[in-house]
Amino acid sequence: MFESVLNLVDSTINAVNGMLWGSVLIYVLVAAGVLFTLRLGFIQLRMFGHGSKLVLQGREKTNGISSFQVFCTSMAARVGTGNMAGVAVAITVGGAGAVFWMWLIALLGMATAFIESTLAQVYKVKDSEGQYRGGPAYYMEQGLGKRWMGSLFSVLLIIAFGFAFNAAQANTMTDALNNAFGFDKTMVGLVIVAVAAYIISGGLKKVAKVSELIVPVMAVAYLAIALVVLVMNLDQVPAALAYIVKSAFGWEEAAGGAMGAMMAGIARGLFSNEAGMGSAANIAASASPNPNHPASQGFVQMIGVFVDTIVICSATAAIILLSGVLDAPGEQKGIGLLQLALTNEVGGWAAYFVAFAIILFCFSSIIANYSYAESNILFLSKSKKVLYSFRALVLAMVMAGSVASLQLVWNFADVSMGLMALVNIAAIVMLSKVAFAVIKDYEVQLKAGKVPTFDAAHFPGLNGLDEKIWKGKPTAGVLAKEEGESVAVPEV
Repeated sequence: MFESVLNLVDSTINAVNGMLWGSVLIYVLVAAGVLFTLRLGFIQLRMFGHGSKLVLQGREKTNGISSFQVFCTSMAARVGTGNMAGVAVAITVGGAGAVFWMWLIALLGMATAFIESTLAQVYKVKDSEGQYRGGPAYYMEQGLGKRWMGSLFSVLLIIAFGFAFNAAQANTMTDALNNAFGFDKTMVGLVIVAVAAYIISGGLKKVAKVSELIVPVMAVAYLAIALVVLVMNLDQVPAALAYIVKSAFGWEEAAGGAMGAMMAGIARGLFSNEAGMGSAANIAASASPNPNHPASQGFVQMIGVFVDTIVICSATAAIILLSGVLDAPGEQKGIGLLQLALTNEVGGWAAYFVAFAIILFCFSSIIANYSYAESNILFLSKSKKVLYSFRALVLAMVMAGSVASLQLVWNFADVSMGLMALVNIAAIVMLSKVAFAVIKDYEVQLKAGKVPTFDAAHFPGLNGLDEKIWKGKPTAGVLAKEEGESVAVPEV
């Protein structure tokens, strides 16, 4: 009886997942990306250099969380096994053309990430310990006046990122160490729990500091080996690029065809960079001391999407396509295909390198996922007992994931994240006029040769801001007087 009920639940969840990720989310997120790209005048291309500069300048020493630490924490959650195994699966299912559509959806997603992260800064609040908190739940309550909507988003995010995804990441780590070195899964799980407990006990600040150390190491190491493969096959690069474009439009016979390549690439890109999901916006609000202007974090998160998909996912694609493993008959797919490709190119030690990369990618995702969920737990309740109980549950799920696959939990997490994205897209579309006005204010000041500084007094109709953070904030030259007008923001 119990088994039949479990099977029914599993099949229902799979059906909902198929609908969400197979059609609804793809159309909704692509439409949002196109809308924001056009309304912002292709800002991801126009001001890419400026955004990169802000990321590199964000390493200032601070008692809070620096802009660079925020960037690293969001990258820790974005960059995971999906950047390796997920890309390999997309190429297996949709052919090389899937890579082209990953690139395209990342370019559109950069604009969506810009909007949600700017809004997260505009509507952030300061907690009792002086730490900034924000994200979709907060701008739904502060900007839209819909606490119920923020509470729904928080619950969905906590289920997906706080519990299920962390269990899945732990499972991937224990599997990798067991397969590569024969380590006992239970013992590995206990080690993961112990280290994670130490880090998350320090809250957002400690998570951000650890992410700042791990993310650059794991990214540089992975990109370095991809560069080696690229140099070894430099003469094949033009042909590989041509093959990607031809396969994307069905001009070259390949697995999946044009439509298969499009669906696989778009789905993989959206799942990897999380643009529009509302997840990275949670940490985007935490940068301190205050960025002078909310749009500055929009630029930082825009670059995060680029690095995740255009850079790291492309590194995986380059390793697979240039190694020639797709031309050889075999059953390998996913992470196995990547391991085979690297082994063919650089030798047997590559299998151990992939295992090491997975450990870094997965552990960084666990602590970053926790940071997202923590802000949403505190949105629902300010009780310390609730927070400590939540931390205990997260660690319990990490341990459970270490010794069991929990496929049903993973599938349920996909549903939660899909619904979370739909709720977030609805909110940022409703608040888009606010974001457009704030971003325009930033660009006007930048063109005038000033360091952009935000003053809420210049935005009539902009309600719901934390007065201690933004209202009455001194500006570098009053924009409204110098430009002759204030920036009107319709009430939402």
